[in-house]
Amino acid sequence: MELTEQEFLSKITTHKGIIHKVSRMYFEDANDREDLVQEIILQLWKSLQSFNGKSQFSSWMYRVALNTAIVFFKKDKRKPDNYKMPEHVQLAQEDYSDEKEEQLATFYKAVQQLNKIEKALIFQFIEGFSGEEIAKNLGMSPVNVRVKLNRTKKKLKEIIKTQSHGF
Repeated sequence: MELTEQEFLSKITTHKGIIHKVSRMYFEDANDREDLVQEIILQLWKSLQSFNGKSQFSSWMYRVALNTAIVFFKKDKRKPDNYKMPEHVQLAQEDYSDEKEEQLATFYKAVQQLNKIEKALIFQFIEGFSGEEIAKNLGMSPVNVRVKLNRTKKKLKEIIKTQSHGF
């Protein structure tokens, strides 16, 4: 399935929340998050030919975004790539109320204390992926996903409690 540049940009704009949520899970610093957002968009553009239309664009986009975030997070030094991305690719920031922004900041700060697999599990859970979809995306058994997800939820609750914040 081939997409034109305009169709690609439209789909990226429609599902920009995925990119922002992944970047926020991996980085607290706004500059690091923006760097990751740009890297994810670049990787989506570079790997667009691998999207065959057998899954939803958002599912494919999620997999690319998460894999990019994991690799990006591991790198000690982020080296710029010489690959040219269309300059007009920009994503608008989502609007939040002050209370919701504070809750999200607390949540994301807690999530940043999780390991990369726990982050991936929580993100997919929040995005409404089924246990089978999460298992497929992460190469785990559905039973293992359920066990790890329950442990991760408990861990997150404890982290938030120790931060003396509650929702």
